[in-house]
Amino acid sequence: MRKVNVIVLALVAIYLLAASLALGQGGNPPASTKESGATSGHGMTAVEQTGKGGANVEQQIAALSDQFYKAYATPDTGFMEKYFADDFTAIHSDGKVATKAQEIDSVKSGVLRWESTDLHERKIHAYGNTALVVTLASSKGTFRGKPYSGDYRNTLFWAKQKGNWQLVLLHITRVASPSQ
Repeated sequence: MRKVNVIVLALVAIYLLAASLALGQGGNPPASTKESGATSGHGMTAVEQTGKGGANVEQQIAALSDQFYKAYATPDTGFMEKYFADDFTAIHSDGKVATKAQEIDSVKSGVLRWESTDLHERKIHAYGNTALVVTLASSKGTFRGKPYSGDYRNTLFWAKQKGNWQLVLLHITRVASPSQ
């Protein structure tokens, strides 16, 4: 448990450092919030397609982020196996922490089901071999058989490792309704 706390604290520190660098540099303009079209049906992911055409980091991360949301809805654990870093950490809206293996197992077993996710906002901030994505999304699904729905702010921290983009951190925060 202590090791998990240290890892989470380190990831939060990296996140805060990246955010402070963004503020100090004025930040990059946000990427478009339009859908990317994901795959062509020829066995290549959207990020692989955009990477070959010299797409910029924001376009690559936008495509990966689109696929990320689709992977949970489908569910596509193959995407998770490929693009979640070995030291991936998910911090869910209830404060529970999951590793890569735990997150994939939750999706495979049906414990966690995202039925639909509608993105309302997406801002991408790229810093060399790292990128931070902050979204606002309405989501609906089930967790341990109990339905959930609502608006969530999600933070995705991507890092380029050995030439490939890997999702290192997912942090989900439920947005309180106006009556709360």
